[in-house]
Amino acid sequence: MASIFSRIVAGEIPCYKVAENDKFFAFLDINPLVKGHTLVIPKQEVDYIFDLSDEDLAQMQVFAKKVASAIKAAFPCLKVGQAVIGLEVPHAHIHLIPIQKESDMLFSNPKLKLTPEEFKEIAEKLQSNFR
Repeated sequence: MASIFSRIVAGEIPCYKVAENDKFFAFLDINPLVKGHTLVIPKQEVDYIFDLSDEDLAQMQVFAKKVASAIKAAFPCLKVGQAVIGLEVPHAHIHLIPIQKESDMLFSNPKLKLTPEEFKEIAEKLQSNFR
């Protein structure tokens, strides 16, 4: 059975899309630590990020860098932190999180509860800053 992320890419499950190209897809985390918390995934279903080919891993990082630039433009922050944990969904993914301090990256922090309208507004803000 396809992972939830593959089903998102296929359009079977709705998401708040930020950006995509032929190989990668970025969408808002539905349990964000902060506004702008975005996931970047390969469209190819691979469980472990380091099982990607060197070329795909490099291209995913370059795609993530463009998404991070959009996040930083839309949500001014000191940096956009990157985390790869990959235990909760069996599909490689990178968390991109706008941060003011290191503790903003703690996954044990309370998650934001946002309305569909807030998610839509955040996604549109990121899309308009994606180049």
